[in-house]
Amino acid sequence: MSTSDDSSGNVGTDSAVDNLNLPFNAGDQAYILVSAAMVLLMVPGIAFLYSGLARRKSALSLIWVTMMSFSVVVFQWYFWGYSLALSSTATNGFIGNLDKFGLRNTLGAPSPGSPLVPELLYSFYQMQFCAVTAALVIGATAERGRVIPAMVFIFFWATLVYCPVAYWAWGANGWGFKYGVLDYAGGGPVEIGSGASALAYSWVLGRRNEKMMLNFRPHNISLITLGTILLWFGWLGFNGGSAFGANLRAAMACWNSCLTAMFAAMTWCLLDYRLAKKWSLVGWCSGTISGLVAATPASGVITPWASIILGVVAGVACNFSTKIKFMIGIDDALDVFAEHAIGGMVGLFFNGFFAADYIIGLDGVNMGATGGFLNHHWRQLYVQVAYIVAATAYAFVVSAIIAKLIDLVPGLHLRASEEAELLGMDDDQHGEFAYDYVRRDYLAWTPAEQEQREDGAVVIPQHGIAGHQHLVDCSRRAGPASVKGTASAPATPPSEHEPPLVVGEKEAEHARQLRGE
Repeated sequence: MSTSDDSSGNVGTDSAVDNLNLPFNAGDQAYILVSAAMVLLMVPGIAFLYSGLARRKSALSLIWVTMMSFSVVVFQWYFWGYSLALSSTATNGFIGNLDKFGLRNTLGAPSPGSPLVPELLYSFYQMQFCAVTAALVIGATAERGRVIPAMVFIFFWATLVYCPVAYWAWGANGWGFKYGVLDYAGGGPVEIGSGASALAYSWVLGRRNEKMMLNFRPHNISLITLGTILLWFGWLGFNGGSAFGANLRAAMACWNSCLTAMFAAMTWCLLDYRLAKKWSLVGWCSGTISGLVAATPASGVITPWASIILGVVAGVACNFSTKIKFMIGIDDALDVFAEHAIGGMVGLFFNGFFAADYIIGLDGVNMGATGGFLNHHWRQLYVQVAYIVAATAYAFVVSAIIAKLIDLVPGLHLRASEEAELLGMDDDQHGEFAYDYVRRDYLAWTPAEQEQREDGAVVIPQHGIAGHQHLVDCSRRAGPASVKGTASAPATPPSEHEPPLVVGEKEAEHARQLRGE
């Protein structure tokens, strides 16, 4: 047997001579590969969900930032993200080292997460977790954030926030792992990390313009539903795959995920019905996601009957937590904190109370593990609470610092101009739209005329909301947009009683006649 080959970047055997697959079950490897692909599908699911929740004029921008965040994470994770998050040779308890830089020495050895899968596969699977978390965080830019500064933020955030918190929970020498924290699939790094970081970014970014929030509602509930279904499908790979093998624990995690999600969905719908006396599909989607979030840290740890209770509690907690942003005055536009941070906290706390040793041991690896309070392991409750507090505080504070520092760099200010916010991020940042026909102002209108216009005639639409028209006028009088590269405001349209401005002598004469000149 060959013992070393540094040029190939392996861990003590030469794959040109030795079969590195022999220690591993092919079925387990296939299952985790498929699970990784399922988790990857959650990223476009988040993109569709966020796009549907926003207004039409910023729908495409949210798809762009979500998908581009995946590009940034792949770059970061390959070079040093995996090493900083999950290196098995680091000893400081806070963050990994650079021993695995560029996937160096990452090939056929058993992974630090489970001996059932090789490290190369484990690193790829864990990359999807970081990508999903980044996609959740980037929802904080909704309808008023510039896209390039947001990508710079994601790069530093993945390095300084996600990697440390992931190492705490899953690193071989992470302080949380050694302390005995039970975090099955990412209640800390994924759910609390995304929710607290999104809240911090929204705080630094500032509130959306209140004058532009009249009659605000999600613009496409079909997209919201499509995104939720893609997320649900991917979550079965997220939670099921975290057993790191095709085993009974994976099956239990999938069962618990569905139980928690559906009971949370029913709970959310009932809570919404008590106010509106209508059965909301957006409410069903929100409840489903809150249940899946709560199941993330708990689905491979607690029993099915406890998962039902978890679904009801998570539905209630996340539903009422949507009011927190109004209490603290932070415009968390897509309720990332309410659904993900709060849901993650609830799931982690349930582990402290309902964790069962016989559920944890279903993977055939973690036999003999200690459970929670009901398993007579009283200590687990305060261990979980300490981890929740640490993850929440660290993610919020460090994310806020990163966002503020980026905002101070010339050319990288996070917030788009007021004029750009009025036009929409699609027009301002991309010059593309989610739909073939898009009105810049969702109540903009142009009076119908009996005569058909000649080719080439230009019509300037009128804005149906007086406040929006006032913003256009103010932006025009203020001169060039304060943000370099942003689109300029359209010329002031005619008054309500005048026909639209036109180009051409015939059209101009016709307009004068209508005005009685």
